[in-house]
Amino acid sequence: MNFKKPAFLFFFIASCFTSAFAQRDTVGLTTILDKTTKYAAAFPIEKVYLHFDKPYYAATDTIWFKAYVTIEKHLPSALSKIVYIDIANSQDTIVKEVKLSVVNGFAMGSIVLTPGAYPEGNYHLRAYTGWMRNSDPEYFFNKNLVIGNPVDNAVSTNISFNTAMVNKRIRINASISYKDPGEAPLANKKITWTATAVNGDELGKGKGNTDANGLFNLDFTGDNASVLQSAILTTIIDTGSRKPVLKMFPLKTAAGIKDVQFFPEGGDLLVGVRSKVAFKAIGTNGLGLNVKGNITDNTGAEVAAISTQHLGMGVFALSPEDGKSYKANITFADGTKTTYDLPRIRPAGITMALFNTDPATVTLKISANAPYFTNNQNKQYYIIAQTGGTILFAAQTKLDAAVYSSAIQKSKFPTGIVQFTLFTATGVPVSERIVFIQNNDAMNLTVTADKKIYNTRQNVKMVVNAKSKTLPVMGNFSVAVIDEGKVPFDENNETTILSNLLLSSELKGYVEKPNYYFLAKNTNAADDLDVLMLTQGYRRISYSNILVGKYPQIYLYPEQQGLEISGILRTNTGMPVSKGNLLLQMPGKASEETYTDMVGNFKFSKLTFKDSAQVTITARNNPLSKNMAVSINGESYQPASKNNYVYDEIPNIDSTFKPYLANSKKVYDSQHILKEVVIKATVYKKPLHRDWPGLTGLPTIPDQTVGAEVFKGCPSLFNCLPSMVLGITADNGLFYFIRNYNSSDKLPIQIYLDGKPVDATALSTVRGDDVESVEVYKTDGFSGANKQTGTAGLILVNMRKINKTKISFAQMQDLIPKPYEVTYTANGFAVTKEFYSPRYLVGKPMGGPDLRSTIYWNPKVLTDKTGAATFDFFNADGRGTYRATIEGIDADGNLGRYVLRYTVK
Repeated sequence: MNFKKPAFLFFFIASCFTSAFAQRDTVGLTTILDKTTKYAAAFPIEKVYLHFDKPYYAATDTIWFKAYVTIEKHLPSALSKIVYIDIANSQDTIVKEVKLSVVNGFAMGSIVLTPGAYPEGNYHLRAYTGWMRNSDPEYFFNKNLVIGNPVDNAVSTNISFNTAMVNKRIRINASISYKDPGEAPLANKKITWTATAVNGDELGKGKGNTDANGLFNLDFTGDNASVLQSAILTTIIDTGSRKPVLKMFPLKTAAGIKDVQFFPEGGDLLVGVRSKVAFKAIGTNGLGLNVKGNITDNTGAEVAAISTQHLGMGVFALSPEDGKSYKANITFADGTKTTYDLPRIRPAGITMALFNTDPATVTLKISANAPYFTNNQNKQYYIIAQTGGTILFAAQTKLDAAVYSSAIQKSKFPTGIVQFTLFTATGVPVSERIVFIQNNDAMNLTVTADKKIYNTRQNVKMVVNAKSKTLPVMGNFSVAVIDEGKVPFDENNETTILSNLLLSSELKGYVEKPNYYFLAKNTNAADDLDVLMLTQGYRRISYSNILVGKYPQIYLYPEQQGLEISGILRTNTGMPVSKGNLLLQMPGKASEETYTDMVGNFKFSKLTFKDSAQVTITARNNPLSKNMAVSINGESYQPASKNNYVYDEIPNIDSTFKPYLANSKKVYDSQHILKEVVIKATVYKKPLHRDWPGLTGLPTIPDQTVGAEVFKGCPSLFNCLPSMVLGITADNGLFYFIRNYNSSDKLPIQIYLDGKPVDATALSTVRGDDVESVEVYKTDGFSGANKQTGTAGLILVNMRKINKTKISFAQMQDLIPKPYEVTYTANGFAVTKEFYSPRYLVGKPMGGPDLRSTIYWNPKVLTDKTGAATFDFFNADGRGTYRATIEGIDADGNLGRYVLRYTVK
């Protein structure tokens, strides 16, 4: 069997093609290349990676980050001009949306975590462009964002679970430890608890008291483990000295589900062909489990012993025999045993294997068993290797031997995942394998400091040097310096520019501890990475669709020129106005003008404005403008989706991150010391539901009242409300009680704004700083409000009162809405803040304590033509090890990352 490489590959080809080849018996190799290249050109793969200043946060912090938007070969993307960042809570409700302007593939931003707006919990952060929305959200940048609460955390908890099967039902026992901020157990305190499924079904509830050690035990049963994976346990403890404290715990780790999956190399097990079989054992939380066991055939004979080698993954060799079946007998670390059937064995077939242990070559082996070889001898086969849609290797051969192997130089491929596919002459992919190629082609990036040991508050000077091989490169970088004593973390579990762009973003599914494979100290990383390639799915390119011309549907095209505002101009009778004049005005900006098309549509493009900008669009320059009406189209939002990245969630945040949260509390207290003042003012009556006659008949006491302090800093009440009010969620512009959501009684909550019924979307323009309180009612009492509107429950938003003043008739006329003119607050680009880094000068007063955990953040480190850049900053008061991390990309798509540690005494 001799491979013949085609004389050329097509990289730029016509955009139109015929699919007549689909009716032929054979498909030429050049046709596969042609169609694959056309697909890659029509659907370029864009990625977003975010570099953060640290791995987790407190609800007093500011999240600092930089977005790297890349296209094929990791080049900075010129495709999209906007990157979107969403934060969703544990109930998959989006609580924060940020838009950033992308310039030459880069953007930088920050998110302030206002206490009250972000209760303690695991949040899901995702980042994407408009172009990426055309593909599966699995390919967005996804991160589990852990946020602790150092300000209002009177109770520290730690929960553990025990699971057992009783009469085919899952019995859950939870043991919870309750402590006060001083680590003293909260003994003999009243507890009430409820376990609730995502659809609101009650799985169990009860009450009791903690014991002398602050421990509380509860148990309940469930019929379905999958229900438990998305269920929540809520406990309320009465501490006796303040309001009851609510704690919520995800139950996914309590479900006790264990599973082992098997992955034959190349896709199939074939009779008579010795193959590698990888396996992966995972628990309920999706993380790997250690197992051991053996493989036996249907006679009970052992044919292989197996055990995991890394994070629940392992591999063994198997030579299937005709007429036999095989099973795996697995023993888990806790002693439980389970038997699994191995995948079906095919009596005839062909498969492909790759051997990736040689530093210079990857060896490809094709094996056909006897029946398949007999029926397909001398037929044509093709092999294609591609990465990111770019074909890097192609060959064709005749099947003139049952087994053939060939070495391919790794220098043909860049570092990263390469997909090898074996095709028949009819263009059918029959075997596939992905492999990670590690070449010495990464950017040579280094950071040096002027000292190895520093004093507190001493100036640190650092120099960056970036080279590609031996040549200096101009690159765009971000650097974060943290006090590791305050922010401890597991380096293996980091998400880095290398682990994300080269590994995680290429694979569909979760990669546990992705940075493990990129740390030099992990000597077995290369072998473990190859097992990962055997167990992980790669689905960027589907040849079955490409070869028949089945392309993904495009819903959104890249935002080439910035923000857009569109709408329609009609007459008062509803008829569209053709060639109508529209004027757009914003404070501090020149007016812009446009005209409607034949059906009244208009669009303002190429806009750049900051978030919460006041926009006026008017048709006043048209004849008979008073008989016209302007309507603005709503923005297109990526809908909230179920968070599939729950594997990194932390169940015991307050105890797991105790050192960090304790320091954050000190920082908060030092910045919020109030001096005693005497206030003389008229006490005004706070608005309540009983002030509005239309709400007569409601229960006297609301089920929940949320005060003004919780809403401070919230830019849009519609977005913030689900995270600030317990037990509600949002979907399609409506609010629901979680227990009613997905049930037969799925009715939305009626919203009242200062006593008037409004749509929930009306809260989009309500700022949290203007809210006095929010009252929540699960029933409408005797008011009849729900019956009139077909809703369930009420949320009453009471606004702060302002002093009333008399206005003139002309001023009153200005307040009356004009149909031909619309003024509203538009969602623009988020304002980019500058990271504050104090500068301590010799002989100057030192000021208060410097308790920073993020010592320095700079998203704009640019190396010059010599490959160099410099920056400096001052240490804080913390002593110990400081860690500087720099990441970035140069103009040719070379990735770089470097970590430097130094000591502060």
